[in-house]
Amino acid sequence: MEYHCPPESFSDAFVVECWVWDVNAKSPAVQLPPCRRAVYFHIDPVLQSEGTAGVRGTKGFIHGEHYWEVKFLEPPYGTSVMVGAGTRNAHLHLGNYTFINMLGMDSESWGLSHKGIAWHGGHSRQYTEPFYEKATIIGVDLNLYDGTMTFYKNGRNLGVAFTGLNKVGVPLYPIVSSTTAETELQLGIRSCRLMSLQEQCLYTVDEHLIDKVHIDTLPLPAYIRGQLKEFSKKCL
Repeated sequence: MEYHCPPESFSDAFVVECWVWDVNAKSPAVQLPPCRRAVYFHIDPVLQSEGTAGVRGTKGFIHGEHYWEVKFLEPPYGTSVMVGAGTRNAHLHLGNYTFINMLGMDSESWGLSHKGIAWHGGHSRQYTEPFYEKATIIGVDLNLYDGTMTFYKNGRNLGVAFTGLNKVGVPLYPIVSSTTAETELQLGIRSCRLMSLQEQCLYTVDEHLIDKVHIDTLPLPAYIRGQLKEFSKKCL
């Protein structure tokens, strides 16, 4: 069963996002199909898994509220399969048979493992019950207005997992990781909520820009072009 149910707060100024997994920001043990919505981990039939692999989304967030879902196409097992977010400095690959909870191993990322454990800064806590079922859908609500990250399981709010994310100061990217051979994950709904009319307008223009280098050539007042350049920098 599919769960397309973003948080109730998204009813106002809700917009669909179209980011995918980044072919240039992934572990060599990660494979992406042409659509880049699905991700396959450790699929080499000979090597199997030799460590922990991750992949980052193509879009980072520094403002707004963002919600996305990740579906487990196969039952998760092994040391760690994780969903979360991190900065550009977050680890995406650990080899030499290093099997760990990579998201949250340091201050650059925040993650939830399939064992129900939330990780950040090398510290962990039991956040929810483990989930081992095929087709489990984990939703991530990254609210950069109040600085929280909340997870959903099959549409059910699991409560706030992390706080203080609005103080990080750099874009945060969706990330998934796995230690387990033949892990298969699929991106579902991706959406965001922008509270102010100004943010909504800047977002709409930014999404339709083919080449952001040429913002200064747009037929807009200089002040608006300046605002748009600042907004675009935050959406790298």
